[in-house]
Order: sequence, then structure tokens, then C-alpha cells
Amino acid sequence: MQFNNPVKLNPVPLLVGIGALMIGAAAANAHHAFAAEFDREKTVDLTGTVTRVEWTNPHARFYVDAPDPDLDDEVVNWNFELGSPNGLMRAGWRRDSLQIGDVISVTGWRARNNAHVANAQAVTDADGKRLFAGTSAAAEADN
Repeated sequence: MQFNNPVKLNPVPLLVGIGALMIGAAAANAHHAFAAEFDREKTVDLTGTVTRVEWTNPHARFYVDAPDPDLDDEVVNWNFELGSPNGLMRAGWRRDSLQIGDVISVTGWRARNNAHVANAQAVTDADGKRLFAGTSAAAEADN
């Protein structure tokens, strides 16, 4: 069978779509580059009091008043990054898992360029319940 009227496709929408996917993939990769912001060699292990919790995208955060071992244990306010709120909920977190005034222990990695910012690896509450922090470090280590 022979076709006399072949269909002509306009390549512009296809090329625009491919370009949009490539830009989106690059942006997602840049956003999740753990090593660009945090240093695996600078670990942190603290116990302190929660002062603020933010359940916002792309990463939830919490703040803790805890001693800084580099400042003769002077108490400072630490800013800890977690995974996305959706990922945390799938891992067992609830919006009330951390409350202002809770005493917690947290382990993680310090930021490369901010002394009191860190990426949380795990959080342990006063009852000993350990919560996975949904860190992007695990995904990057697998690559």
C-alpha cells in the first residue's frame, strides 16, 4: 500500500519539549547537589532545644539552640536542613514530630560556608526515637 499524502510533522513543539526537559533536569540536579553546599568531612553531633520548625518546600528546616564545640561550647542557634516535607512524611514524620522546646540530638554535616547551618542525617527525640532526616547526602553517595 502506498500513501500519497504523507503527514508532515512540525519539529518545533518536540524540540521545545526536549529543551524544557533538559533545563528542568539540570535545575533539579543543581538543587540537589549535596556536596556543593555541605561537607562530608565536617560532621556535627549536637544536643539542644528546638526553637523553630519550618515545613516548607523544597526542604523542611528546624532550628536548635545548642553548644558550638568550635566556640568553647557557646550556645548558638543552628539551622538544620531536612528532606522535603513529603519525603519526611513518607519516612514517618508528622508536622508535630518536632515541637518548639523539645530537646533533641541531631547528627549531620556542616555547610561549607556557614558555621551554623547543617544538613541533618538523623534526629533523636528525648524518648530515644530516631527519625531519618531525608537528607540528600544518601542519594548523592549512591552516585
